[in-house]
Amino acid sequence: MIVDDRARSLHELLDGFERVAGMFPDPDEAAHAGAILELIRTTPAPCSSAQYHPGHLTASVLLVAPAAGQVLLIHHPTLGRWLQPGGHIDPDDPTISAAAAREVLEETGLSVQLDPGPFDLDVHPIPTRPDRPGHLHFDVRFLARLDGLPAPGGGEGIVARWCPRAVAFELVDDLGLRRMLAKVVAAGWLR
Repeated sequence: MIVDDRARSLHELLDGFERVAGMFPDPDEAAHAGAILELIRTTPAPCSSAQYHPGHLTASVLLVAPAAGQVLLIHHPTLGRWLQPGGHIDPDDPTISAAAAREVLEETGLSVQLDPGPFDLDVHPIPTRPDRPGHLHFDVRFLARLDGLPAPGGGEGIVARWCPRAVAFELVDDLGLRRMLAKVVAAGWLR
């Protein structure tokens, strides 16, 4: 029984998508969708960042400026990699998309309107740290399309920068983020 309303809502959305042939044409993303559904169905607190076995839901956003043909990337201070803004779902976040928008605001200083529904799904390992065991992040990824290139300036000391396609693909080594970049290239939003 799913007790968290945020997880229940995501379960209903993904369960419906799973029934639509071709919703996840990429086999990796289809597998991630199945893993996220399994997490929601079988763990007691899928939205809790304290649930380490096997992990928990997270939320992130790919920000794209279609007119400029650029995406906003952040340099993750802990992982030392260029990624999209995102993070844990806080107990007071009313929805998973609200958690994603809050993370963007915290990490970039930008207030964004997300496209409805998830843009991408990804499950990836998080390494062991002194204060927590290694675990998985079951990331629900959204898209935000912005006009212009608003200057980022988050309060968490995170470096953020707008990047054209060639620079983004040069900086990014994460396969899931590269899949999202390919999606925005295919849509004509990234030159």
